[in-house]
Amino acid sequence: MGGEQSLALPPEKGPHRVGCADVMVGHTQQGLFFRLFYPCVPRDGAERPLWIPRYEYCSGLADFSGHSRRWCAPLLSIAIGSCRVPLSWKAPFKPCSSGYPLIIFSHGLGAFRTVYSSICMQMASWGFVVAALEHRDSSAAMTYFCTAEAVREQWIPHQQVPQGQKEFYFRNNQVHHRANECARALQLFRDISRGNSIPNVLPQGFDLSVLKDSIDLAKAAVMGHSFGGVTAVLALVKEPGFRCAVALDAWMFPLENVLYPEVPKPVLFINTEKFQTPESVAKMKRLSSRNSQTKIITILGSVHQSQTDFAFLTGKLINRVFNARGTLDPSKCLDITSQAALAFLQRHLATWLPSPGRNWQCLEDVGKCWLGSPWESCWLGLFPAPAK
Repeated sequence: MGGEQSLALPPEKGPHRVGCADVMVGHTQQGLFFRLFYPCVPRDGAERPLWIPRYEYCSGLADFSGHSRRWCAPLLSIAIGSCRVPLSWKAPFKPCSSGYPLIIFSHGLGAFRTVYSSICMQMASWGFVVAALEHRDSSAAMTYFCTAEAVREQWIPHQQVPQGQKEFYFRNNQVHHRANECARALQLFRDISRGNSIPNVLPQGFDLSVLKDSIDLAKAAVMGHSFGGVTAVLALVKEPGFRCAVALDAWMFPLENVLYPEVPKPVLFINTEKFQTPESVAKMKRLSSRNSQTKIITILGSVHQSQTDFAFLTGKLINRVFNARGTLDPSKCLDITSQAALAFLQRHLATWLPSPGRNWQCLEDVGKCWLGSPWESCWLGLFPAPAK
């Protein structure tokens, strides 16, 4: 099968150990579903969650990749179905009297809530609470909700653009649905902070009440990859509570032109080398020309999937299916991505991070940076050079 497959996610780099849990609110498609990443109290022998939560997600990945689910889904299940994420499943939440800053994360087309565990766990390790949404607009590879009747699961498969319909209108409807979900997620955390009882309808679900008094809602950001990147940009328009956005290799196509002047807050665009088109970058520059705090950087040697967990799957099979790796080592790409995001968030959320050497100075001076090998060059224009 092209060699043994495993998920080699790097450990947390920040001072906090990280736990995660799934949260589902509501019994209809209009509810919310996300994986929560949070600073936790470490415990020995903690369970590590599966990266692919259910077999149905293998079927969704097969459909999205254009392969027959009859053979591809079982193959994916055998190859990666047993991969686990190096986090503590449902570990005790670590309270914070000053409040953790919050990130709402939006996945890309054909992805789902666990595909960005690498970047989400890194952000949580530096003291963020991260809610990685699983969108219900039919853009996920697969998702579901639990009905009130006997907690029956209702699955929502991935949907391609219907025949005869223009892609822009289909995707534009989806991006608005997604941005509304991001706004609803922020409202959910407001309700939790007010002490409202918010049931997690999943069996033996994580108790959301433990988050009360430990999240600083004045320091909320939205982040996403690809379709999720442009979702994050639109969420700034829809929800004034978001202070800024981080857009990883944003797919700008679905956003209507009339909304660009309405984006009120700064955005950090972190692009890969092989995905963006001149038209897409021109749209990003429209935003940066209106807001001097909006920045665009490109990581050389990276491809679109470099900012997902797929880049950390070892073995040749999955890399052939998903074209997951560029020439830049995925761990270095993750380091560049997370450190740039941390510098940006530290600036615009006015939050202190225990991360010596990471600051805003580079992004103050640079509108566009090209970063890549060797690793030391990633510091140029972004952060002060590390001490030798």
